[in-house]
Amino acid sequence: MKASFVWFDIGYTLLHMQRETTYLKALKKFGIDISHGAIEKEFHLTDKLFMREYPGAFLGGREVFMPWYLGIMNYRLGISLPVCELDACWEEIKRDVKNYWLPYDGVQQMLEALRNRSIGRGIISNWDHTARDILKSAGLVEYFEPIVISAEVGHNKPDAAIFNLALETAGIEAKDCIYVGDNYYDDALGSRKVGMETLIINRFGTLGVEEINDCQLINDVADILNYIGPQASNESQIQAGEIHE
Repeated sequence: MKASFVWFDIGYTLLHMQRETTYLKALKKFGIDISHGAIEKEFHLTDKLFMREYPGAFLGGREVFMPWYLGIMNYRLGISLPVCELDACWEEIKRDVKNYWLPYDGVQQMLEALRNRSIGRGIISNWDHTARDILKSAGLVEYFEPIVISAEVGHNKPDAAIFNLALETAGIEAKDCIYVGDNYYDDALGSRKVGMETLIINRFGTLGVEEINDCQLINDVADILNYIGPQASNESQIQAGEIHE
């Protein structure tokens, strides 16, 4: 893929929530003790279920979708608890967590590598008005221009309008861009409407996205460096020991 500009989603592309550790603490208050690995896997699978079967559900208020979300996840885990009470407990625990959204390992280094290659970087995200503050707290906001947030512009992915607005704001063409996200149904289908190539991150191989067969999947956001331009190919070979100077 040749690109002079890379667009990013935010949640579960650049940043992740501290949801596993905090939810496990909430479960323990109800006498439930399960492994971190099990809860991480079920969060992932429930995310993918909602992306595939209930598009747009996460755009509603948290009070609308979260009892529904936790009910499905807990059922899959074999947990039977009053969901609203559990969620209220979880929210109380989360309030004591500083910087609930954290960048994935290697994100800043990847963004520095793109900047060093003079590759532009922007955000197109379905998010509320907290997006910029979250990026700032994570130490990433300086890497992106423009930042296009659905709550600010009145358009949501996968609507082509939010992608076209971002392209117009940046003054670039879709053919020169790659979009990187974690939601095939918002990110890949939406960006393709305007002619962008797409990389979809799935940190569990093909788990939860077995139906996707027409889009490049990557395991980690840092992997995009292996897909952008001829320089990326050389760097990958050097890392693998295939090129010697």
